[in-house]
Amino acid sequence: MTGRTAEPPTGHDTTPPTADDMKPHFEEVQAHYDLSDVFFGLFQDPSRTYSCAYYERDDMTLAEAQIAKIDLALGKLNLEPGMTLLDIGCGWGSVLQRAVEKYDVNVVGLTLSRNQCKFAQELLDGLDTERSRRILLRGWEQFDEPVDRIISIEAIEAFPQERYAPFFKMCSSVLPEGGRFVLQAILGHPLKKWPELGIPIVMSDLKFMRFIAKEIFPGGSVPGEENIVELSAEAGFTLEQTQFLNKDYARTLDTWAEALEAHHDEAVAATSEEVYQRYMKYLTGCSDFFTRGISELGQFTLVKA
Repeated sequence: MTGRTAEPPTGHDTTPPTADDMKPHFEEVQAHYDLSDVFFGLFQDPSRTYSCAYYERDDMTLAEAQIAKIDLALGKLNLEPGMTLLDIGCGWGSVLQRAVEKYDVNVVGLTLSRNQCKFAQELLDGLDTERSRRILLRGWEQFDEPVDRIISIEAIEAFPQERYAPFFKMCSSVLPEGGRFVLQAILGHPLKKWPELGIPIVMSDLKFMRFIAKEIFPGGSVPGEENIVELSAEAGFTLEQTQFLNKDYARTLDTWAEALEAHHDEAVAATSEEVYQRYMKYLTGCSDFFTRGISELGQFTLVKA
């Protein structure tokens, strides 16, 4: 998941969500991710990782940088053989595949996308291991099994802001004391802070934010860094480290846009010219936002106290 650019909430809602409020938003997620596996495959790397890559070296390919990002995140979890890792918003399964192969762990992935669920389960079923590998078509709101570690790569942006607090509480509730949670998230700044950050408030940027919220990721809400810090602490987590990858995301988005442009005809055949143009606008516009500091990308290492 990538590119959400809506303004972050300036505070958090303390009103307890009702049962209806806490139903996973299957339709909104499927509207994006179940568009076409063929279409996404035209610009993703072979692992189908749909999040910021980590260009540890300038000469890295996208595929190498995606593995480097996955390794960067998994390395912060202190995984041991036989542990159970939960991936919230597991995408097409590349993080869980790497975790099984490199750390010999049991894995559970949650996704609201039917296409991702099928693809990821088939991917994991093909691994030569005795470890448990489950992909569930389920939201985190429906999960309560104990696990040893949690990873979530750019999924929180799909949640309405009133679900941030329950999300962190759920993560805390299924982890043991000392359990580790790596959260990668796209971050935004409140508009009132833009001038002090040297970011002019212009109509074209506001229109692009509305475009993302309406046309690309309906129902989401990008957090601010302060939201993650405060709400994770309230749920019982200690923030051990924050690492920013802003330039890496701009390069990732540029690489995706170049690949999609190079496969214009195939993209149109898989979807339509309108979809192709919409995604080119989304990828190039989000790259510009990361380059100018309107959006940021943070990887947070949290430990349950």
